[in-house]
Amino acid sequence: MSLSGEYEWAPPGVDPTRPSVARVHDALLGGMENFAADRSVARKLKDTVPEVVDLVWCNRAFIGRVVDFLVREAGIRQIIDLGAGLPTVENTHEVAQFADPRARVVYVDSDPMVEPHARAILNGNQYADAITADVRDVDAVLGHPSLRRLIDPAQPTAILIIGLLHLLPDQDDPHGLVRRYMSALPKDSYLAASNMMASENPKAQALEAMLHVTMGTGYFRDRDSITAYFDGLVLVEPGVVHFPEWHPDERLPGPLATWEHLLLGGVARKP
Repeated sequence: MSLSGEYEWAPPGVDPTRPSVARVHDALLGGMENFAADRSVARKLKDTVPEVVDLVWCNRAFIGRVVDFLVREAGIRQIIDLGAGLPTVENTHEVAQFADPRARVVYVDSDPMVEPHARAILNGNQYADAITADVRDVDAVLGHPSLRRLIDPAQPTAILIIGLLHLLPDQDDPHGLVRRYMSALPKDSYLAASNMMASENPKAQALEAMLHVTMGTGYFRDRDSITAYFDGLVLVEPGVVHFPEWHPDERLPGPLATWEHLLLGGVARKP
């Protein structure tokens, strides 16, 4: 597609010359909802850590298992997916509504491209919607009319904040952000959260450095800091673990690959 074509395609509020996390993620997954600037970042990330594509697919698989658990085993029927990104395959609402067709899902992202593309895929789905909002503004997110139409604040709700917290610097107080969301939810609500893990792993260091160079973001954190997201909550077994270790569909074949150690997350219930 030509540069002029990209400008014509971009919805209002989208600068196609500036890469966005949602569109870079889409490019890594082989999607079509991205621009040359996004594909350039995706190529640089793949050149730095070739397994980065495996990372994003591992992230998608983790979300799928989490959502299936939340609906089938935890009895959750309301899910807010923060920093949802562009729709791909096995989206949150698809997994949730496969388990229960009346499960309600609201996608939240700051990229203006996410909402229209998500709604096109939802195609009139009365139990799912997408909104454009900054997840750091908890009141704006939870008070959004489209979210309030679907999410009953008196009923247990799951907050998904997977693949997002490592994009927030410490000055944005990601731990405080998680607490504010969970404090607004009733008893027996759930949190599913993750953060890229800081370590001496050269792949972790290379990926974090390249994210800063290309996107101006990327804040990998140690295990204690990631576990602290769940303070005051009751962790679901097996606790805070690497993604492939959380409720795997099949028995793990052996030791994790080096790149699989970059992903750390868990699920917990509000008592």
